Amino acid sequence: MNKRPKLSHVSVGFLQQCLLFTVVLIASNIFETKQLAAGPVHLTGGMLTFPLCYIIVKIVCEVWGYRRAILLVWLGFVLNFLFIAAAALVDFLPGAEYWTNDAGFHAIFGLSARITLASFVAFLCGSFLNAFLMSRLKAKHAGKKLPARYCLAAVLGELVDSIVFFPIAFIGVLAGTEVLDQAIDQFVLKTAYEIVFLPIVILFIKRIKKFEDSDVTDNDISYDVFKL
Repeated sequence: MNKRPKLSHVSVGFLQQCLLFTVVLIASNIFETKQLAAGPVHLTGGMLTFPLCYIIVKIVCEVWGYRRAILLVWLGFVLNFLFIAAAALVDFLPGAEYWTNDAGFHAIFGLSARITLASFVAFLCGSFLNAFLMSRLKAKHAGKKLPARYCLAAVLGELVDSIVFFPIAFIGVLAGTEVLDQAIDQFVLKTAYEIVFLPIVILFIKRIKKFEDSDVTDNDISYDVFKL
């Protein structure tokens, strides 16, 4: 089965994935402001939700194809940017005389420009690679070997995300060994997170394909991320 939805047709299922993706992405940015510790491993709160973004990209690419996955990533990027810009504006505006929680608000919403840049660049690089691998491997294996395709995309997508984010965000702020340790910890845990959810994701993909009557295999398409 290789049914390609028309570009003018936006399914309910795809809209649901867009909504979920955007909510999870924005929530992850907020959760990033809290530091967590599990024994010797140091994490951010965003670790609990951010891998879901990559999982959703894989689901969309598997069901609706690469072009829809790229549209999803750009949509999430734009809405996340608008959220962060609005939060920065509210954080900048002076509070009322009776408002006494400026420090708490700033701690949550006053993300530094450097952290924001690192997050944006890493998100785009990891997400685009995630979608590209899912698309190319599906075409190469004629839609088979979903678990292997999913795991490879998870490993490489999370690896690129960690390689890009941590140096941009923390080089010069933290010691080089600490940056490396955090990058490795986040990469391992995020990848494990995605793989643990694999059985559920496979069942979910099968249900969506059946409900949406869509199972796109990308043949002879442009992989230009700016071509929507």
